[in-house]
Amino acid sequence: MLWLYILVGIVSLAVGLILGFLIARRYMMNYLKKNPPINEQMLRVMMTQMGQHPSQKKLNQMMKAINNQTKD
Repeated sequence: MLWLYILVGIVSLAVGLILGFLIARRYMMNYLKKNPPINEQMLRVMMTQMGQHPSQKKLNQMMKAINNQTKD
């Protein structure tokens, strides 16, 4: 009977870890979708600080590249 308690404990722990991971992952994906880590204004400021004078076309290209990377 002891082996049954041990088995139930191990299975419960495994299920809890898996569910916890999936819930945390979904929460973070939704959070990052609602609050992107970088926006066009931040990108413009960074490029200006690096000595570049970004055009709107260049900003759009970089934002598209960043968004494509975060979709994966």
